[in-house]
Amino acid sequence: MKIKWLGHSSFLLEESTGTSIVTDPYEGDYVGIPYPEVRADIVTISHGHNDHNAVKAVSGNPKVIDSVGFWEIDGVDINTLESNHDHHGGTRRGKNLICKFRLDGVDVVHMGDIGEEITPELGEAIGPVNVLLIPVGDNYTIGAEQAKEYVDFLMPDIVIPMHYKTPSCQLDIDKLRPFLQLFDDEHIRYVEGDSIELDREDFDGESTKVIVFDDDKF
Repeated sequence: MKIKWLGHSSFLLEESTGTSIVTDPYEGDYVGIPYPEVRADIVTISHGHNDHNAVKAVSGNPKVIDSVGFWEIDGVDINTLESNHDHHGGTRRGKNLICKFRLDGVDVVHMGDIGEEITPELGEAIGPVNVLLIPVGDNYTIGAEQAKEYVDFLMPDIVIPMHYKTPSCQLDIDKLRPFLQLFDDEHIRYVEGDSIELDREDFDGESTKVIVFDDDKF
């Protein structure tokens, strides 16, 4: 399977069969990062804010998933869970959708704009995770230390941070560095470009690897 970072919290996930998913497309003018041209079979929306719900930016007449439920689409299993966009039970910023995908036998979890801390109940509801896509920028979401608590509880093989301050991002959120400082250097892998292809050897179950994409164009 292939994971391509489109900027902010948006990713293109591609299964080997060709089925494609875009998570949380955003309005480029709002975020400050131009949104690339992209086509997908499925689009998931974690919540209704402008930096996460620009469905019209994705071509291909995709199936839009923005509610709690379970879907099997073209061989991809999708399970969504309701969570909170803040640590006040959703009373300040509303609800947030956690999206779990199974592609090529790999469990990928996109945490959306999660704002609440990890609990045993939430962790058990999420279940096994191979690849965790998690916000780390604080302010509108959890920050670095809370994100690390999710990593420690869920123990994914790979974690890919998102929703942090990049060179062009105009949102009031933190940079990536505070999150990376919580990991040993040998567990951080810097990737040239904005995409990575994964196969079974990347999931050894021994330790969590942090994947960091080149953010110069973002």
